[in-house]
Amino acid sequence: MKTIVVIPAYNEAKAISQVVKKIKDKAYDVVVVNDGSADNTGELAKQAGAAVVNHFLNRGQGAALQTGLNFALSLQADIIVTFDADGQHEADEIDDLVEPLLLQKADVVLGSRFLSDKNQIPFWKKQVLKLATWFTRFYTGLPVTDVHNGFRALSRRAAELIEIRQDGMAHASEIIEQIKIHQLRFIEAPVTIRYTEYSLQKGQKLSNSFRIIWDLIIGRISK
Repeated sequence: MKTIVVIPAYNEAKAISQVVKKIKDKAYDVVVVNDGSADNTGELAKQAGAAVVNHFLNRGQGAALQTGLNFALSLQADIIVTFDADGQHEADEIDDLVEPLLLQKADVVLGSRFLSDKNQIPFWKKQVLKLATWFTRFYTGLPVTDVHNGFRALSRRAAELIEIRQDGMAHASEIIEQIKIHQLRFIEAPVTIRYTEYSLQKGQKLSNSFRIIWDLIIGRISK
């Protein structure tokens, strides 16, 4: 079974080399979607061993993920893992997300920081995440515990069915909605999130949560 790790990246020159190398050390192929970065993110990712797909303009994480999924499918991936570029995820935990797919127990495995007792989530960060999760549970009816977690694994069938139309951060809730629409089997798995000053600067803020909710509402109306 061929597993490819897809990493959307925007101005991640500070972290991308180490992230790619750690995943390559686990013997996984890596695709980095360089989403219009103004720095040398793409070059560093390529030097670290990743295949790099470039967006000439910054389109947003959702658009970068869709590009990455399409490219991984073209490389005949059986399983696609999505992974953040800022170093907050643990490459050692990729196997844990892939295993249920190998055993055909699920079509999608969603990483959840709230199912692990290893995480020390900053107070305001936790409130933002809880708000997003509450809204997504209301919006989709699915009992998820952690929506805006970029660490997930999809079977080839799931990756072919899921179509990300939200270019920005609302894509995370959109993926949950499409899991429901396509009746995909999903489970959540505990994952570790390493919070650093750098990753917190790159992460979601409360104002972004309201923008995400607005984007989802507009997306639903425009269908």
